[in-house]
Amino acid sequence: MSYDFNKAVNRYGTYSIKYDPVSRGKPEDVLPMWVADMDFPAPSCVTDALARHCAFGIFGYSEPDAEYFEVVRNWFLQRFSWRVNREWITITPGVVNAIYVAVRALTSAGDGVVIQQPVYYPFESAVRHTGRNLLVNQLIYENGRYSIDFEDFESKIKQAKLFILCSPHNPVGRVWTREELIRMGEICLRHKVSVIADEIWQDFIYPNHQHFVFASLAPEFSDIAVTATSPSKTFNLAGLQYANIFISNETMQSKFKREYAACGLSQPSLMGIVSCKAAYEHGVQWLEELLVYLAGNMSLIYDYLKKNVPKVKAVKAEGTYLAWLDCSEFELPPQKLDEIITHKAKLWLNDGTIFGAGGAGFQRINAACPCEVLRGALSRFETAFKEC
Repeated sequence: MSYDFNKAVNRYGTYSIKYDPVSRGKPEDVLPMWVADMDFPAPSCVTDALARHCAFGIFGYSEPDAEYFEVVRNWFLQRFSWRVNREWITITPGVVNAIYVAVRALTSAGDGVVIQQPVYYPFESAVRHTGRNLLVNQLIYENGRYSIDFEDFESKIKQAKLFILCSPHNPVGRVWTREELIRMGEICLRHKVSVIADEIWQDFIYPNHQHFVFASLAPEFSDIAVTATSPSKTFNLAGLQYANIFISNETMQSKFKREYAACGLSQPSLMGIVSCKAAYEHGVQWLEELLVYLAGNMSLIYDYLKKNVPKVKAVKAEGTYLAWLDCSEFELPPQKLDEIITHKAKLWLNDGTIFGAGGAGFQRINAACPCEVLRGALSRFETAFKEC
């Protein structure tokens, strides 16, 4: 079976935040390439499973069964060689929700929390909004690639109780190597610091790279880790509000569950259960074809900009479907850069400044759309910056 990722789908009027520019202060005619969901329908195995349950017609309080947990366990075993126990899993409405819960559960007000900017902006929000002390280990950007400043990392970890790891990294597209992850883990162990590993992008890995689940690399790492995952990115299910959170340490898990219950949350989303099970059980072929298509889209971005807008350097993504565009050669203030992209190129991208330190002069573009839509966006980008 071959899936058609070239087919454009009209998402206007479907409650999509991605396609609602006016409510977010954007012109009506911008092409939205910002928020990280895909313009591809979920695989038919998911939509068929959801349709069957809709036909059943009862949507009462629900809990996953033993078969569900076995399907989830098999997904992580087969794709990442990670053996997990059913008892480790707590289901939450999403990864961001789980990060907030874990920050509150594992730290106290005023405690230090390390993040690696530029990084997904809810990390900073989760620290600041809970009254914790933000500690930034800024990534090193050199020769078009990002790496970790380990000396600074350890100096920040010494002041912290918690580290939030983005793996693979959004927005810079790094897939951390085994050696990098082990080095970070050993530093955290040495200073008795817990780790929230946001691994929601784990299924989007390009050739010659491999994702390693942080908690899988050593029993000691598993003992300090909260591993946050979800089928939402992989199968375009974000609106179903569903995530699987893995915690093997019983004390940490007890603290997490206690804080989760304090939010007034209990049973998970029924449609989340149905969709996750269907996706993990039957969605592999769809995903493999999607990855090939996305790799083509990412190559289109690199090649197009190199040829037509050489001042913009697209950082080579090792994972995710997000391209991180270095626009610093234009020497424009971030606000002016964003203004040109929004009002001249008529594109809605993510301004790099929202990702924190090191984000100024960058823009993030979402490549998970039909290639002709992406080509049109790049053409708009080229036209807008012809005179810069």
